[in-house]
Amino acid sequence: MDYQKIIDKYYPAGTPLRDIYIRHCRSVADLALEIADRKSLLLDKADIEAAAMLHDIGIFLTDAPGIHCHGTEPYICHGLLGAALLRAEGVDEAIAAVARRHTGAGINAEDIAELSLPLPPGDYMPETLLERLVCYADKFYSKSGDMQRKPLEKVRASMARHSSATLERFENLHREFS
Repeated sequence: MDYQKIIDKYYPAGTPLRDIYIRHCRSVADLALEIADRKSLLLDKADIEAAAMLHDIGIFLTDAPGIHCHGTEPYICHGLLGAALLRAEGVDEAIAAVARRHTGAGINAEDIAELSLPLPPGDYMPETLLERLVCYADKFYSKSGDMQRKPLEKVRASMARHSSATLERFENLHREFS
């Protein structure tokens, strides 16, 4: 699969959003590949790279002007939007599922109800090894600010701000991949 062709289609060269997108996704991909090597994970490196490079493909459809996204949807919907876009592009479901389930440390039905999140009812929890790996690596890189790798304590603080359950889910991912 040519993930670059899909990125080029939705993120035109020479735009600030493309620069942010590429820098963020490349950082996530590099970390995910590094973890996979260190942990000898039985995942295809091309799949890791494609999933990491496409996990945020739906952000351009959201309203997040701070990162040059001028769509209409709430940012939290970018995973679902991206998964639908990837399916429409004929991308393998294993890659589309990474986009669908990478947000936060996963989002479950209780989160949606308790926090009144603008998502359809359901569970958006990373299930497969590939989904969990990209979800974990993604937490260390923001699309705003200096975009440098966040220290673990900053990631933990960010997860705790959402909920104690989110922090616990992140800690489970950290135990798996650290």
